[in-house]
Amino acid sequence: MNPLLEKFKTPFETAPFHLIKNEHYLPAVQAAINEAKKEIEKIKKVSDPNFENTVEALENSESGLSVISSIFFNLNAAETNEEIQKLAREISPLLSAHSNDVLLDEQLFEKVKWVYDKKDNLTLEIEQQTLLDKMYKSFIRNGALLDERGKKQLREIDRSLSQLGLKFGENVLNETNKYELVIEDEADLKGLPESAKEAAAQLAEEKGKKGKWVFTLAFPSYVPFMTYAENRNLRKELFIAYNSKGCKGDDLDNKEIIKEILKLKDERAKLLGYKNYAEFILEERMAGSGQKVLDFLYNLLQKAKPKAISEMAELEAFAKKLDRIDALKKWDISYYAEKLKKEKYEVDDELLKPYFELNNTIEGVFVTAKKLYGMEFIPNADIPVYHPEVTAYEVRDQDQKHIAVFYADFFPRPGKRNGAWMTSYRGQKKTNKGEQRPHISIVCNFSRPTKSKPSLLTFNEVTTLFHEFGHALHGMLAEGRYESLSGTNVYWDFVELPSQIFENWCYEKECLDLFAKHHETGEKIPLDLIEKLKKAANFHQGYQTVRQISFGLLDMGYHTSNPAEIDEIAEFEKKVMRDTELLEPVEGTLMSSAFSHIFQGGYAAGYYSYKWAEVLDADAFELFLEKGIFDPETALAFKNHILSTGGKEHPEVLYQRFRGRAPKPDALLKRAGLLH
Repeated sequence: MNPLLEKFKTPFETAPFHLIKNEHYLPAVQAAINEAKKEIEKIKKVSDPNFENTVEALENSESGLSVISSIFFNLNAAETNEEIQKLAREISPLLSAHSNDVLLDEQLFEKVKWVYDKKDNLTLEIEQQTLLDKMYKSFIRNGALLDERGKKQLREIDRSLSQLGLKFGENVLNETNKYELVIEDEADLKGLPESAKEAAAQLAEEKGKKGKWVFTLAFPSYVPFMTYAENRNLRKELFIAYNSKGCKGDDLDNKEIIKEILKLKDERAKLLGYKNYAEFILEERMAGSGQKVLDFLYNLLQKAKPKAISEMAELEAFAKKLDRIDALKKWDISYYAEKLKKEKYEVDDELLKPYFELNNTIEGVFVTAKKLYGMEFIPNADIPVYHPEVTAYEVRDQDQKHIAVFYADFFPRPGKRNGAWMTSYRGQKKTNKGEQRPHISIVCNFSRPTKSKPSLLTFNEVTTLFHEFGHALHGMLAEGRYESLSGTNVYWDFVELPSQIFENWCYEKECLDLFAKHHETGEKIPLDLIEKLKKAANFHQGYQTVRQISFGLLDMGYHTSNPAEIDEIAEFEKKVMRDTELLEPVEGTLMSSAFSHIFQGGYAAGYYSYKWAEVLDADAFELFLEKGIFDPETALAFKNHILSTGGKEHPEVLYQRFRGRAPKPDALLKRAGLLH
């Protein structure tokens, strides 16, 4: 019996992780593909196509496959192993081929086109119109108008791309897991806080190296070392290890994979009649074109770069005065920036961490959601989880009605990729039988508790938690009719608005008072510390902005260039990032070879979205500041017009409905201290 193919007999029909074995995945995917094919054959036999029997039927044809593949690929990111990675290499091409089978099926396309051509005579609601338009465009954008030779070529491209993306990610994860900085002399730990030393000793013990200290490339290990370790040579070693993932010329090297991915994406775009891959992607984004993205990024760069240059000059002068270093290097930035921030604002992470114990902070996120949107999070031990460290919650609204299941997974493991993300195991939709509510998860890599201390978060980790939870709210509060338009299924440069706006609450006393209390004394975070935190919020904003712009420009550079002219990845990266380099590049390091967002995730030609959405989030949060950060009317408007509506209308329409006008960039520039 395959639990993935049975009705899930679990609370809220959640994934039965306790029953699923690796051998269940492949047959389940194959069976679900066959089931979807049967549904599609029924649609093709329809003699009188209409919206319900064609468009809605096609929208619902893969519901079983969607759940199975979500479970599998979510675990491949959060709890993978060699067996799952091997399965992914088998399953990805199957899904890619199935998707091509659907979108390149002439008979099926004819049925959809029949309905689309008559859309002006149909009485469709706005959400139905959006679904029809999106579905029709999806066929066109995936080769429905190509001849047989073109369709065959497209299939081959998509199959190869699915494999290459997986291989890229596996290489990055294996590089991350492979490296260890083993320290035997305690003098080499000088400057590090006790919590970081204890965590490194604990890790060493787990790895059979008792009496030593181990640091890895996982964020909770890497970041404290780069921020506090006085040993400059070891900082350099760790920096180079972190920034040379996938570019050492060995079997984990990603440079040739990047070239192949770029070549195939360019071929795909040109096959479909687009100038380049960026133009193909941006047709379905708020920005609309590559030129508009470049104009946006360079306009921001013009405002941020002078400030970034002066920030780096100040930091170098400070470092020279403090330690008489010859010149500021990239492995010095975090270390001296933390010292300078402490000197200027009398605030640092070690001062703040005692007030951000993980469980208190999670509770703070929940209380914030309750005050804004009436949500309640109830731990439910009966909901199966995929790892003992994962907690599952039932989510209810203010009337105690069930609205979602929420999974939280917070600590690094060898089977989990670095970073933080929100994902979904099941989307929200309305059916004839009622409503399917969503199952949402956030996955992070925070500092683990040690023998003597609970998990204490840096302020950066606090904002990360709020950020991912903002995405989760977008998923949990969804109220759409169709899963493909529900929750976070919105334009990519709009999807970061709910996550980035939620970070703003972290800086407000009214919110911090709800949860920021000293883990030993219970004392609330003092007002003067909040004031210092707010003042320090703009510290190195010029540098951070230029850094984000550099990633956006690198992404756009790759996806607007002719791949045939990219001989050396390192040379190309250097050329594209020249305008944003504030310090001398470090030989042997490369951003591109571990840039998973664009070569494995969905951010190809979309990395600019973070800055784009910052304009929206700063502008939107200004309204909360004017009315009160927990103002019920403003919260309800944000929920109704942004969080619950998903992608049923164009984001510009939704945003203007909430704000009463188009977004202005002034709020972002003011917040970042870039408005002169």
